[in-house]
Amino acid sequence: MFSILLTLCLPSEIDTCAERYLFTPEPLTKAQCLAQLGAVPSTIRSYAVSNAACTEIMPEPLEMAEIAPGVFVHQGQVDVAKPQNQGDLANIGFIIGETSVAVIDAGGSAHVGEQLYAAIRTRTALPVSHLILTHMHPDHTLGAPVFKALGAEIIGHAHLGDALANRVETFERNLQDLLGPQGFAGSGIVAPDIGVEDRLELDLGGRKILLQSHPTAHTDNDLTVYDPATGTFWAGDLVFADHTPALDGSIRGWVAVLKTVAAHDGKRLVPGHGPVSLEMPGGVQATLDYLTVLIDETRAAIDKGDSLRTAIEYIGESQRADWQLFDEFNPRNATAAYTELEWE
Repeated sequence: MFSILLTLCLPSEIDTCAERYLFTPEPLTKAQCLAQLGAVPSTIRSYAVSNAACTEIMPEPLEMAEIAPGVFVHQGQVDVAKPQNQGDLANIGFIIGETSVAVIDAGGSAHVGEQLYAAIRTRTALPVSHLILTHMHPDHTLGAPVFKALGAEIIGHAHLGDALANRVETFERNLQDLLGPQGFAGSGIVAPDIGVEDRLELDLGGRKILLQSHPTAHTDNDLTVYDPATGTFWAGDLVFADHTPALDGSIRGWVAVLKTVAAHDGKRLVPGHGPVSLEMPGGVQATLDYLTVLIDETRAAIDKGDSLRTAIEYIGESQRADWQLFDEFNPRNATAAYTELEWE
């Protein structure tokens, strides 16, 4: 079967190009692929299409771990976005039902999304019916154009659409700078088709999965996924391991939501970063402990009368040895915690 392979170039720099795939909902024969080449647009997400061809070659598939029957997870790198990692930072994966596949998070670039799709195709020929985005951050969302082209219904928290719309220019500009124009080619923000106000059940054919939106916590648009067939709970970035947590919502709200997650009766948990699977409820504890320390130390700093500038130099320092990328994320978390708690 064939796919369309595009060469995308910056209009202002015709030598700055990258190859990207244009996958279709149904696999194409060579004749069908050749017939569709004429319909390829001349530009895709501000990149000029300098060439379009048909190919039987798929991207190199992501490495996946089958943590439960039909549940596959790829472990992202504990790193910041840069050309060398192509935005492969978040834990992403898929669940296979009897009639379709649900993808959970799309990765931090179109390149990662393509590799995720290639990994799906090594396991099943079933269509990808849904892309579930657990929250707004680029390392989970910028591969979404790959699955939009496949006809997948994109689902997120009810607040996700506004959150993405308010940040689309910033996210896309910043990630193009971090990944470089070739690494970023084909990537972008895609608005969800469905926003989950409370709960939503999806039927993948003989396998139903449950989506739950949450109050403001890690962000104001956190969504979790539960597969009752295997007891697998996808926490998104409500739970971190190894990678320092990143606060972009409410620290008090995050602690409250984590306590409800810890009370869930699932067997295993997929964190947004770190190992592909953690035990329930113990996998929640490290993130909860970190946030609790930040709250306690921030309140102590405020009570002592320390300014924000002074306080962020030491808030959370007791946790440094337990987390990677501490200097990249803890000062921001301390700032957000101080700003939230100084008026409580």
